[in-house]
Amino acid sequence: MKTKFFFIALFSLSLLTTSCSNDDDSSNTQTTPTPNIVELAQGTPDLSSLVAALSRADGNLVSVLSGNGPFTVLAPTNVAFSAFLSANGFASLEDVPTDVLSQVLLNHVIMADVSSSDLASMGSGYTSGSASGPDGLSISIYFNASGSVMFNNVATVTTADADASNGTVHIIDAVLGLPSVVDHAVANPAFSNLVAALGAADGDLVNVLSGTGPFTVLAPDDAAFSTFLDGTPLANVDTAVLSQILLNHVIIGSSITSTSLVDSGAGYTNTGATGPGGNALSLYYNTSSGVVFNGISTVAQADVVGTNGIIHAVDTVIDIPTVVTFAVADPNFSTLVTALTTLTPATDFAGILSRTATGNADTLDPDFTVFAPTNDAFAALAAIPTEGPLTQILLHHVIKEANITSSMLNNPGDTTAATLEGDNITITLPGSGSNIADITDGSGATDIGIVAVDVQAGNGVIHVINKVMINN
Repeated sequence: MKTKFFFIALFSLSLLTTSCSNDDDSSNTQTTPTPNIVELAQGTPDLSSLVAALSRADGNLVSVLSGNGPFTVLAPTNVAFSAFLSANGFASLEDVPTDVLSQVLLNHVIMADVSSSDLASMGSGYTSGSASGPDGLSISIYFNASGSVMFNNVATVTTADADASNGTVHIIDAVLGLPSVVDHAVANPAFSNLVAALGAADGDLVNVLSGTGPFTVLAPDDAAFSTFLDGTPLANVDTAVLSQILLNHVIIGSSITSTSLVDSGAGYTNTGATGPGGNALSLYYNTSSGVVFNGISTVAQADVVGTNGIIHAVDTVIDIPTVVTFAVADPNFSTLVTALTTLTPATDFAGILSRTATGNADTLDPDFTVFAPTNDAFAALAAIPTEGPLTQILLHHVIKEANITSSMLNNPGDTTAATLEGDNITITLPGSGSNIADITDGSGATDIGIVAVDVQAGNGVIHVINKVMINN
């Protein structure tokens, strides 16, 4: 019993001694807390200009970046700030308007914790900063980690992965200015052919697209341009034609996101290029399978936001459309396309309506005004006629050597014109019911309605009708 008691007492003393020892260790060891991003910058002498800028800018950025985050901050050095001030004509940090300074600084803040290994695994691409572009969209930042990690092709990471309690700091050697859509194109080497084309084309397009905007730019990548040029040197392309092709990739006056396009489903908008009569060319979009323009060009990278607009990278150059381009692109005209091709093989309707030059031997010259029946219009027929009658019916839907837009019609009143088939049609404005205008065809039928107008191509214009017109 004495022996047993001795061991119990010894064991208890051992526990007490260990416990007291641990208490002493705990009280004598102090853990240094990890600094937040602002505290890390304050403790880094080479970031003193950044700290001063954060304190001076609108938006209480010191407090913001001391918050929970997580944030990734691209932190320009003192030398980088000096170069930025000099390049922009500021004598000191105090000369920079505080609202501008705030946006520049926010363009260095990513609302996520992104390490250099994360960037390296992605290679290159876009992320969103915290500066505000058109319609409150976050301005994009381009990164390329194929070698040294670079941002917007101007700033290189000199010290990566400085760990803070609320995120990560990467120290960079240049300030990221607020990029326009042109700046974004210049920064991404995949757009080098586009940048060269903008510089070569008539119209000073670099300066135009560096303007206020907003613009939506459909930017063909280098592979798209190579396919389009097909071995022809860019220097050999007519600069006036090149200008119109490039402007056909620009929607002026709005920043249209991919989400907006998807929500719309399909439809038409106008580009900066001009067709007959100086009318803005139309652009057809369809989002049933990706985002596709004019039936040929698919968005490969969406929603690259700049200060004056948004870029969607596309995989095909969008050439100047003909009336055939729109008929083929828009699935609402699939029966019409079949009628113009498969069902009427003796007449090269597709070739004729794709013409852009006049002086043709058959006198079927552009510009064309086409009244395009929808699939439902064809479905309402008891049967689609055989080739001979169908050919005459199709000719009855086309007016040659005229680009008759809705604004050219008598309103109110009637406008009469001869079709390729030979019979006249009469357009009456205003239309009845939901029709924009009513049409009396060659057979005398008056229940035909124009339901959409002014789809402008480079060689004519399309108006959409809800019934097939019949000739006399």
